[in-house]
Amino acid sequence: MTPMQEPVRILSDLHLGHKASRIERVSALRPILAGAGTVVFNGDTWQELAESLRERSAAMLEELKALCADEGAEAVFLSGNHDPGWPGSGWLELAGGRIIVTHGDALLFDGSPWKREILTGGEQVRKLWQQHPAAGHDAEERLRLARSIARTLETMEYPQGRHLIQLAWDAVRPPKRALKMLRAWFTQGSAGARFCDCYFPRAEALVIGHFHWQGCWVKNHRRIINTGSFINPGRAHWAEWNNGWLSRGPVLESPQLCRIGRTLNRWQF
Repeated sequence: MTPMQEPVRILSDLHLGHKASRIERVSALRPILAGAGTVVFNGDTWQELAESLRERSAAMLEELKALCADEGAEAVFLSGNHDPGWPGSGWLELAGGRIIVTHGDALLFDGSPWKREILTGGEQVRKLWQQHPAAGHDAEERLRLARSIARTLETMEYPQGRHLIQLAWDAVRPPKRALKMLRAWFTQGSAGARFCDCYFPRAEALVIGHFHWQGCWVKNHRRIINTGSFINPGRAHWAEWNNGWLSRGPVLESPQLCRIGRTLNRWQF
């Protein structure tokens, strides 16, 4: 891959066009893109699989591409479970492979265990694993499997609004769904470390999204960073690679403008 122009800014889970996404206007993202040489959109950028949302989502995606071009930033899109159609391996390496960036659904056996379709489709997931026998040790095959799970067990029902009460009610039906969400939130650091142990043993840091819950954990001497989501209850964060330093912080959101917030952590590689 051609070296990316720095600074490399990383965002995840924009969910453009989703009724629960806090991004109402793509133009509000301009301050986040400003000054970046490359912007990596780390999965679930748009609603590729959602037929009812696809038209509006695709239009917003084109606006996003144009906005990146207008700011002079190269846009790099990695696949997520809501947009598995992006070409490429599904991950990228920074700092000579010491930092891995990938969406995060491949960290878990069934991708999104809180989804209703997954809760009732366990046998289908097991069959898909059988069809990808190398997925247990080969990173490219593991990401191909994650895409297959996303397509085969795609979400059929979407929240009807972005209000927190509506989202909470959606999350607790059935109750097992909420328990799966909580478990995924609290164990994502450990899941990320195991993922690196298996597929990227040289990695010192892993940058993910997917879980809609931002944070930073150190597990097995590896730093796991989640850049959150633009869907409640998660908050959006950013990560950036520039001149040998990896940093992260919150996105300061409003309907009119989304800006880079203060730096919470900074690590040298």
